[in-house]
Amino acid sequence: MSAAGAHSGWRSWRDWQAIGRFDEVLAGLALLLMMAIPLIEIALRPLHGSGIANAPVLVQHLGLVLAMAGALAAERGGHLTTLGGGLGGLGGARWQAALKVVAQTGSAALCGVLGWASWQFVASELDAGLTLAYGLPVAWVQMTMPVGFALIGLKLAARALPVLTPLPARLAVAVLAPLAGAALAASFDGASLPLLPAVLALVALLLAGAPVFSVLGGLALALFWNEGAPLASVPLSHYQITVNPSLPALPLFTLAGLVFARTGASQRLGTLFVALFGSGVTGTVLAAAVLCSFFTALTGGSGVTILALGGLLLPLLRQAGYPEDRGIGLVTSASALGVLLAPSVPLILYAVIARVPINTMFLAGVVPAVVMVGFLLVFGGFLRRTPGLAPTPAHAPGERGRAIRTALWAARWELLAPVVAIGSLVSGIATPTESAALTAAYAVLTQAWAHRELDTRRLAGCLSDGTQVIGGVMLILGMALGLTNYLVDAGIPDAAIEWVQATIPEKWMFLLALNVFLFAAGALMEIYAALVVLVPLLLPVALSYGIDPVHFGIIFLASMELGFLCPPAGMNIYFASAMFGKPIGTVARSVLPSLLAIFLGTLAISWLPGLATALPSWLQLMPR
Repeated sequence: MSAAGAHSGWRSWRDWQAIGRFDEVLAGLALLLMMAIPLIEIALRPLHGSGIANAPVLVQHLGLVLAMAGALAAERGGHLTTLGGGLGGLGGARWQAALKVVAQTGSAALCGVLGWASWQFVASELDAGLTLAYGLPVAWVQMTMPVGFALIGLKLAARALPVLTPLPARLAVAVLAPLAGAALAASFDGASLPLLPAVLALVALLLAGAPVFSVLGGLALALFWNEGAPLASVPLSHYQITVNPSLPALPLFTLAGLVFARTGASQRLGTLFVALFGSGVTGTVLAAAVLCSFFTALTGGSGVTILALGGLLLPLLRQAGYPEDRGIGLVTSASALGVLLAPSVPLILYAVIARVPINTMFLAGVVPAVVMVGFLLVFGGFLRRTPGLAPTPAHAPGERGRAIRTALWAARWELLAPVVAIGSLVSGIATPTESAALTAAYAVLTQAWAHRELDTRRLAGCLSDGTQVIGGVMLILGMALGLTNYLVDAGIPDAAIEWVQATIPEKWMFLLALNVFLFAAGALMEIYAALVVLVPLLLPVALSYGIDPVHFGIIFLASMELGFLCPPAGMNIYFASAMFGKPIGTVARSVLPSLLAIFLGTLAISWLPGLATALPSWLQLMPR
């Protein structure tokens, strides 16, 4: 085929691909409805005593639509999480191309298995004839699973071959790979297949660069297959977590965070925190640490904080006479600490998995977050003066007061966002989903009308990015829950309790071993997968030592903060490298002092449970 013909074929392929943009529209519409329905409920409840029929269940099932459509958009945007590194960095171009073919077609085949298993699940629900509201059959919404997995498989396989491959060949691979997986599932569902070959193949796929969700789902399928159990158990788990009553809070808080991150909120908050703490070396360092933690809680992602604040804070630190390498280390490390502050998405997810009230977890994280910032600044050496560097003169008292008042007024809407999120929830005015919807609507309205920084185009960008992030995360959560359910059914937590108690009789030794294990897990696992896989396994063990579930959750999340700074899953390193234009090795060295500081802070939180439980207990919100 001539180069011109190949180029023409590729243009046709891109035109064919563009049809797939419907997924972003569908996911964005689902997210907007998830925000609108709870708001309508809040408005109608005082007037009529009720609002939209079965509104909570409708919102939960919109979460399933968002998850599958968002996952399709995430695949196109390259946002399906992979291990990173692996074998892809070895060998030449041909080796890497071969690995891509293996990873993409293997993942597509696994999507075919998941699609067929999902159809088996939906078929059983069709027979039940259940409806959501206004006569809408539940099975119609559940159909997004088999359709979604089939389309994801088709798109993964279509990208396996080189760009200039003729369109017919790409289409053939795109169709045949998921069909092969579906045919395999149809032929052997209910049969008992050997486990070891499947595990070895999945490890190879992971190292070759396959998306994490496909490997987790493949492992869950292999375990059920080995037992001769129905493969529909895995999509059932995916369905269960995507329609969890508290889970709609995740995409809604994510949307609110993205709106703040894409507007001038970071600049206004930066100005305020520097005014509050002073513009000298110590004040700027304190302002940077507190602001990064606060902004991560607000936006739901430490990587977003680095991208949004890095370009603002590093110049301020340099102007204050602070060494650049330590400034990079401070921003990179402090951005990991916000997961303990409301309305952090990991904090919400732990509450969902551990069945702890979300408002309790919101309060439990306040004091530990302050402790972690203190440990980072003191034991990380960020408050240490560097000889020979003159700090920037601080403002005169009157000047500083005026600067604080001006900055407070400018950032008033951003400062009220946590009050809206936490206040509406703790006061009982709103459910967790309604609180998240209020916060998302508040973010949109304040940035669009109060600051006039959010136009339709920028809002569409926030919806697009938010649905892709949530779609990719929800795929991982659903597959991880399938794996976890198998492990629970197999009695692994009970066996773990017996083994750990026999090996580690002392509670304080268990806490130390737990911290070390979680640090390693955080470096190897994406935080959402770690939450879904490890919390159901480790929480029963912690309970057997008399550890409160709220306290355990704070320990877990504090330990995961270290994982943000450790390759290969430590994404803060990669974000900071890209943001500051520095080699990954340079950024990694800059955060080394932070690793010890966060470790010591987590030990303090582990051995002093009152840091996590006192505030909720005082407000009588601890679960009984």
